[in-house]
Amino acid sequence: MINNVGQIMLYVDDQDKAKEFWTEKVGFSVISEEDNGQGMKWIEIAPTKEVETSIILHNKELIAKMSPELNLGTPSLMFFSNNFDGLYSDLSNKHVTVGEIVNIPSGRVFNFADSENNYFAVMEKR
Repeated sequence: MINNVGQIMLYVDDQDKAKEFWTEKVGFSVISEEDNGQGMKWIEIAPTKEVETSIILHNKELIAKMSPELNLGTPSLMFFSNNFDGLYSDLSNKHVTVGEIVNIPSGRVFNFADSENNYFAVMEKR
């Protein structure tokens, strides 16, 4: 039986640049950083260290060589925020590409792009 989502694999072209984006622009923390010494490196990030689900930044090119059958596309992620307007302003002030705030039946939402132009969404958590 599955109890929760543990990790989300995010395949990126530049792990260090992705780590910089998620930590410096979005405010995530690095939970762990591993390197097996043979080219395999992964970086675990999350909004805080006390979450059940984290994101693992993997090298897209290396994973494609190791497991060509994997879908390396960017997952469609929806983040929740208790400080929606503050987050929107903060990302905008840090020159992150953000979309317009949109009202949908379940609340307000906007999207933002990472350093590789992958888009993610944020919904106001009420």
